Amino acid sequence: NGKYLLFFGFVRKYKGLDVMIDVMADRRIKDLGVKLIVAGEFYENKEEYISQIDVLGIKDSVILKSDFIPEEEVKDYFCASDMITQTYRTATQSGVTQIAYHFERPMLVTNVGGLAEIVPHNKVGYVCDINTKDIADSIVEFYSEEKEEEFIKNTKEEKLRFTWSELVKGVDNLIKKQL
Repeated sequence: NGKYLLFFGFVRKYKGLDVMIDVMADRRIKDLGVKLIVAGEFYENKEEYISQIDVLGIKDSVILKSDFIPEEEVKDYFCASDMITQTYRTATQSGVTQIAYHFERPMLVTNVGGLAEIVPHNKVGYVCDINTKDIADSIVEFYSEEKEEEFIKNTKEEKLRFTWSELVKGVDNLIKKQL
């Protein structure tokens, strides 16, 4: 029953885990008792991240599950988390976003690629600049203003945009415009 953020999926430099680790060292985040779960295989040198965690003195705030996450365990990580973080440096889209929608979890994404298009700011989560202050400010707001319930409600509505029936409607409308 703690406060948990999730960083999920393959760990690669462009996904900005180092940024999220820096955010976890923010005094306000520490004071809130927030923990970061990192769940996924490292495609980068894991030791660099462990060293960063050690240097920042936040070992108690970061939980590393650095193995492959089997499909049947994915739900456990998402459902245990209050908000899913995607502090990417670059991106087009992310499968993590759709998984978060599936499990109706609020999201924090950086304003890169198409992430902002599918995560409406302050509706289902936050769209942040890729800097630690903006990201930390959003996390503090999320917990201090108790936004989780509101964001979950909105996520349930917003995810309907991504159903098969909506896709079929879109294709049908496109075809009708061509005729």
